[in-house]
Amino acid sequence: MSATVAGSSLPLSLWRRGKVREVYEVDDDRLLLVASDRVSAFDVVLDAPIPHKGRVLTQLSAFWFRRLASLCDSHFITADTDEIIAEIPALGAHRSQVAGRSMLVKRTVPVQFECVVRGYLAGSAWSEYRRHGTLAGEPLPAGLVESSELEPPIFSPATKAHTGHDENVTFSRMVRDLGEELATRLCELSIAIYTAGRDVARERGLIIADTKFEFGVDRGGTLLLIDEVLTPDSSRFWPVDKFQPGRSQPSFDKQPLRDWLAGERDAGRWNGESPAPTLPRDVIEATSARYIEAYQRLTGSDLPAED
Repeated sequence: MSATVAGSSLPLSLWRRGKVREVYEVDDDRLLLVASDRVSAFDVVLDAPIPHKGRVLTQLSAFWFRRLASLCDSHFITADTDEIIAEIPALGAHRSQVAGRSMLVKRTVPVQFECVVRGYLAGSAWSEYRRHGTLAGEPLPAGLVESSELEPPIFSPATKAHTGHDENVTFSRMVRDLGEELATRLCELSIAIYTAGRDVARERGLIIADTKFEFGVDRGGTLLLIDEVLTPDSSRFWPVDKFQPGRSQPSFDKQPLRDWLAGERDAGRWNGESPAPTLPRDVIEATSARYIEAYQRLTGSDLPAED
């Protein structure tokens, strides 16, 4: 298997270390995002990195930032390794840590809501609907089944959780916290971006069942699309040719890993807390293959070779 990067340590000021990314300060106006190959499931970061995962997240986001530029301004500057090192020469000696997995971006103040768009009834949305007939407290039509298409797509904001799960909230809660003008703009942008991405994906044999976006405001007050966009970590991708309402769908993400961990938990070999059991090699390889295939399908090209 390919060499992996479980984390980076660069000659820049570390601003934040998340479950997957390190965020470094470049100057007053720019940040460097470095996506590792770390993977989390059930709110636990696992000890085995997934080959190519960080490069897929970075390069797929770069693809979408460029593709969606006419719809929304973003924080994206470049994900080209040579361009990044030209801007930050100190990274030249650390190329192996940043190659293909780093993105230079504009600094923003993040909006403190996840902007979730759901085109199909799955995951936590399906769980809530099954119990209450609602999504984030708002009623949905009766008679829907798991994986039912939601037309038009539903904007379903969530509060950001630095630990644990995000919490689905009503749009009225978002309006209360952000004001009607900003909340409405976020809703409109999120649905427009999702719809554009959904249409591209469907042409290439994939359904984007749901996704989440993040936004931030730059120094000039401009609202920008930030973080990652329409990746296997932020979205649920299903193959069109295997779609069947009324059940869960095969997906192009870390599903093999989640399935294996769920089996270990159900068998009593794992209590669901950190540390998680060590992943078998075949599960790691299957998960890596899902990420790579998602990139190839969506972009129509192979993942760029490692430096």
